[in-house]
Amino acid sequence: MTAPSHRRHGLSAARLAAIDAFVKARYLDTGLLPHAQLLVARDGGIVHFSHQGAAREGGAAVNEGSLFRIASMTKPITSVAFMTLVESGLVALDTPVHDVLPAFADTGVYQSGGGGMPFVTRPPATPMRMLDLLRHTAGLTYGFQNRSNIDAAYRAQRLERWHGEQDLDGFVAALARLPLEFPPGEGWNYSVATDVLGAVIERLTGQTLDVVLRERIFAPLGMDDTGFHVPPDKIDRLTDCYALDADGERVLYDRGAQSAWAKPPRLLSGGGGLVSTALDYHRFCRMCEQGGTLDGARILGRKTLELMRMNHLPGGGDLASLSRSLFSEAHNAGTGFGLGFAVTQDVARSMLPGSVGEYYWGGIFSTAFFIDPVERLHMVFMSQFTPSSLYPIRRELKTMLYAALD
Repeated sequence: MTAPSHRRHGLSAARLAAIDAFVKARYLDTGLLPHAQLLVARDGGIVHFSHQGAAREGGAAVNEGSLFRIASMTKPITSVAFMTLVESGLVALDTPVHDVLPAFADTGVYQSGGGGMPFVTRPPATPMRMLDLLRHTAGLTYGFQNRSNIDAAYRAQRLERWHGEQDLDGFVAALARLPLEFPPGEGWNYSVATDVLGAVIERLTGQTLDVVLRERIFAPLGMDDTGFHVPPDKIDRLTDCYALDADGERVLYDRGAQSAWAKPPRLLSGGGGLVSTALDYHRFCRMCEQGGTLDGARILGRKTLELMRMNHLPGGGDLASLSRSLFSEAHNAGTGFGLGFAVTQDVARSMLPGSVGEYYWGGIFSTAFFIDPVERLHMVFMSQFTPSSLYPIRRELKTMLYAALD
């Protein structure tokens, strides 16, 4: 754990240390989480970087080189990669998805069926656009939501089995044969939309998604430990990942030493497939904070990033009112969604301290980040436990971190 000075960059060292003590007492000592890593930066500089708990069962402690499965924290990275193609004139936000992925030309909107009966659909009034993929208004879903006949069909076809035998083209073909849950642009539903965006990137560039991300983002930013799999010379750094069993006990989900992420996947998941470190993601956050550039490398234009962190939900709505499933909770009132990030629009309605315009997201394995452009502050949190929704640690960390500000 870091030994902070009394006060750095307008943050109380004592209150930052209190966050670590809280995490240890509430989550590590009780066995709720296996380990925890917290990075806090202000004005681009790391103010606090703490490591607690064992990286693997009976092993050494988590450290700055530890690798974590970041799951849906992949989404903002894929979204940034897509926006580099927009800046290059290869595609636009209003481009219909079927212009690039013709399999979606005949995808209809659900009317009835499922559960062993054929689906009955109707044509959408407007086509699914790239904008809908970026903001999750495409009408797609996730099978794990367990809410509709459509996500049941996702589960039956094992569409989200990222370490299976299906490639991205096969995934798109299978997905396009299933109905949309609602007409594009008429609701918000957390979904595989960013995985479809990854397929769009591949078609437009003629390169695989891993190559695009490496050339356009990871190499220029020096994110040398981020990728879709962990090479043999780094596998000793991959942390164990845990889940709950049927009895509510914490069990190993993916052992670091024999991880599924040790093998390059056939299906490159732009929505959830990356492994990274807190320091690598810190560099991604710094690039975003600085208007698309870092250490002389220009990734995106400043105005493009400004566009990404605006609320793009239909009618200027929020997640609480527009979500069809997850993220419809009351604390998501006042939260919009941009082009790859959630965006705070009304701090009071979020019931947490913060700033208008902060943007953020997290992953199912209990990772999270947020960037506050007003306070010039960002946070990266890493652990490895699913489901991330079981504990309120992200909200607790945010509350305590803002309490550390002068």
